[in-house]
Amino acid sequence: MSKSLDLSKLCQQAVEVILDVGEFIRSQKGRVGTDRIVEKSKNSLVSYVDQTAEEKLVQGLGTLLEEPTFLTEEGTVIARKGTYRWIIDPLDGTTNFLHRIPAFSVSVGLEVRDELVLGIVYEVNQDECFYAWKGGGAYLNGNQIGVSPATHLSDALLATGFPYYDYSLMQKYLGTLQELMKDTRGIRRLGSAAVDLAYVACGRFEGFFEYSLHPWDVAGGVVLVQEAGGLVTDFKGGADYLFGGSILAASPAIHQAMLDVLIKHFQD
Repeated sequence: MSKSLDLSKLCQQAVEVILDVGEFIRSQKGRVGTDRIVEKSKNSLVSYVDQTAEEKLVQGLGTLLEEPTFLTEEGTVIARKGTYRWIIDPLDGTTNFLHRIPAFSVSVGLEVRDELVLGIVYEVNQDECFYAWKGGGAYLNGNQIGVSPATHLSDALLATGFPYYDYSLMQKYLGTLQELMKDTRGIRRLGSAAVDLAYVACGRFEGFFEYSLHPWDVAGGVVLVQEAGGLVTDFKGGADYLFGGSILAASPAIHQAMLDVLIKHFQD
């Protein structure tokens, strides 16, 4: 990483861009007609709100670094890989947004030479902005946050995402759910992986797991969890959570217990 890159300052500049985009999204709640919704693939919806929000993010974030590249959900800019790469989900929880369910967010992560170093998740409805940068800690609206101190699964509230297009691992997933339902305080499904990760970072959830996610779903939240003192791996305990299709994020004391369950059910 370049020594001249001030991640703290960059994070604050990026937050300003994201808050502005969040205001745009908030202004469009309940205003998107069914004739303006497109199904990109099975159960994957998009509207002009996603696309416009992404364009605004690319334009604003694009001014903060020299020669930045982008990886975005809606593909409004050509995906390229460079020294600096913004990974953007302009509206994580689009289905919630379109159904007027108040759990959706803007999620942005920054890679510097293939390393995630900055993450921001803005939960629009609650006006909660979570942000973190490598070595700087994690914050919610200016206050430092940390993962839950719970030490036993029996005291843990977990989050997950139900499969909505890839059902190939359904039985393994249901086996995992069955075991974790019995051994925890419960499992929630909010419909925004970025919000789930942010809630792990601030201790509202002890852990989160999901498969068949994309890099833009998790890039912002990963840094939050790590800087808040949590652990992030794939379902095998490795580091292939950004592109590998599975993610487990949890407080340190809960992570291993959840990983043991996932390995048991998802082993080849």
